[in-house]
Amino acid sequence: MPTNTRAAVLWGPEQEWKVEDMVMDDPGPGEVVIETAYAGLCHSDEHVVTGDMPVPHFPFVGGHEGSGVVTAVGAGVSAVEPGDHVAMSFIPSCGHCRFCSTGRQNLCDEGAKLFNNQMISRTEGDISHTIGEDEAARFAQLGTFSERLLVAEESVVKVEKDLDLDAVALISCGVATGWGSAVHAGRVQPGDNAAIIGIGGVGINAVQGARMAGAKRIIAVDPVEFKREKAMEMGATHTYASIDEALAAIPELTWGEMCQTVILSPGVVTGDLIEPAINLVDKGGRLVVTGLAGLLESDVQLNLFMLSMMNKTVTGTVFGSGNPRADIPALLSMYREGVLKLDELITNRYKLDDVNQGYEDLRAGKNIRGVIEF
Repeated sequence: MPTNTRAAVLWGPEQEWKVEDMVMDDPGPGEVVIETAYAGLCHSDEHVVTGDMPVPHFPFVGGHEGSGVVTAVGAGVSAVEPGDHVAMSFIPSCGHCRFCSTGRQNLCDEGAKLFNNQMISRTEGDISHTIGEDEAARFAQLGTFSERLLVAEESVVKVEKDLDLDAVALISCGVATGWGSAVHAGRVQPGDNAAIIGIGGVGINAVQGARMAGAKRIIAVDPVEFKREKAMEMGATHTYASIDEALAAIPELTWGEMCQTVILSPGVVTGDLIEPAINLVDKGGRLVVTGLAGLLESDVQLNLFMLSMMNKTVTGTVFGSGNPRADIPALLSMYREGVLKLDELITNRYKLDDVNQGYEDLRAGKNIRGVIEF
């Protein structure tokens, strides 16, 4: 029988989240029903609110970072069974497209369907979620701002049951993306200098990734003092309130080396940040653009002569250029052994009905990561 749930929903850009009653279909072939435990309040959902990330359909259920317990499975599901604990993966991984089969699950072809109304496991016109008479879309085919989830098997990763589900939720987006931005996309090596611009739920984990990769100097840049202090707790060696401050100090600090890796992860990336950020990069180094920009942001300031003559690289990344089915269990194993810090990332906990307060706190710079606790 169809399942009733409550979910935080947007009815259009520049609106507040509204908690609505939603009906989910029974699980079909390849589908999983989950009782949600925790959902992370990621800045990407805020991009939908502001319109920087246009979505094709409203009503729209938010949330793409989360954890929970499987309660039912459809025909043919083999990766999980009822009672299993899972992390969500906002990038599905089918396992057989040319990207998955060459170790690039973060670029899985199913990712092209992230904002489709229909589930990736269903055919066109097969409605799975409704709010009243309206079909409901879900962020990244997940919509974790909901008490229960109906998702495709490709969108969940089984985890060990002894792990705290609040920590598991964080891994599914912010931690994996930030950590991977340093380790995978940024290729931080032992003895490197690394700078992270923007210390939110992603940037703070880029700090952790740089620390775990062996960087000798980890420079955190953020205008919010609380976030700079948190960065020091997570492994940063130096902090600055702005890129200009960092540009003035880093040449002397690094004996002229500058930074082999710079990770750009502010709440919103704009084109005028690229040039000052790449000025922090050493010869032969790389700038990793992790934060999201508005969809129509296309004007970038960049000295092309210096880009080529200094042999620098500018690269983007999604999911930290990692592989969800490999990285999520690996990161959780590091957490269990005390190498990766997760509990310290949660600044505030909210009930589903308080989701708007959570985003007010995010905008005010009060949260490293807020979570909805179901």
